[in-house]
Amino acid sequence: MSTVEQNLTDLPLDAALREAIVAVTRECETPRAAGIDALKLVQKRFGFVSDRHLAELAELLGMTPAELDGVATFYNLIFRRPVGRHVILLCDSVACWMMGGTAARLQLRERLGIEPGQTTADGLFTLLPIVCLGCCDHAPAMMIDDDLHGDLDAARLDAILGHHGWRR
Repeated sequence: MSTVEQNLTDLPLDAALREAIVAVTRECETPRAAGIDALKLVQKRFGFVSDRHLAELAELLGMTPAELDGVATFYNLIFRRPVGRHVILLCDSVACWMMGGTAARLQLRERLGIEPGQTTADGLFTLLPIVCLGCCDHAPAMMIDDDLHGDLDAARLDAILGHHGWRR
């Protein structure tokens, strides 16, 4: 973990973020029901949910840290450890596999120098498999941050990576 990442995990939840979390809880029947949305808010601010932030959030939601950690670790899009600036979710569904997903995975591995589950040394990309992106008609597919990309081939993958800061 870099010094910057460590500094982010040491910061408490600020007043604006706490207010946003409280606002989300008001929309739910109970504060606990806002768990996933509250985790997403923390992750959006810090990039992932640290142990400190999980504990603070659990207190706001009237949960134990263990209960909230169970929620956080159940959902594969809540990150409990630091990830790269850009998270690549590579679909590994049957449709994507049949339409060239293996070649896309191998190209990403070659270009980025990482395996699924790893982050590039410069902290720019984290590559994660995901069961389905719901883009079967444009397989193979991946998502970088909030951007969905389908019909992947070698040239398209290089262009997408380049748009997100990758350099040959």
